Amino acid sequence: MIRILDVIISIFSIALLSPLLILVYVIGLFDTGKPIFIQKRLGRNQNVFDLIKFRTMSLNTASVGTHEVNPASITRFGKFLRKSKIDELPQLINVIIGDMSLVGPRPCLPNQDKVIEARDINNVFSVRPGVTGLAQINKIDMSTPILLASTDNDMITNYSIKNYFYYIFLTLMGRGSGDRVKE
Repeated sequence: MIRILDVIISIFSIALLSPLLILVYVIGLFDTGKPIFIQKRLGRNQNVFDLIKFRTMSLNTASVGTHEVNPASITRFGKFLRKSKIDELPQLINVIIGDMSLVGPRPCLPNQDKVIEARDINNVFSVRPGVTGLAQINKIDMSTPILLASTDNDMITNYSIKNYFYYIFLTLMGRGSGDRVKE
């Protein structure tokens, strides 16, 4: 049921938001020259997949957790994309493909050993990662791996259709955030 909802909502969202997506892509061409950012992430059962986002950082930024990035790496347009969460919209393609769900634990990088260890202990890799979830709406990011994994586990344990829509609703209303650059 959730998979069907993921696909329907994602296809509808891409169709509805396609003018915005095209506009952001074109502006991104002027901002960095490469508006689409693809990064290896760990998904369900620790399978590696390519996460798709709009680029918010300069091209030479290292592939590390966002909380480890130099704030100067974020472009002016990137700051807007991150604050508005528009940078996350291309992940709807990951949802349609089946790499992700709309709701689930945020996918981590393959080199985030502490996050992986904590998530392994809490069985977080048993589900598809998500665009949003309980940790995101509570502003918990990968800089606190044990708290993150515990919160992800709570979300998985108490997962329901009601919570699925609740997390999406809170995200659309502006609650929470993804990983934050530490200033």
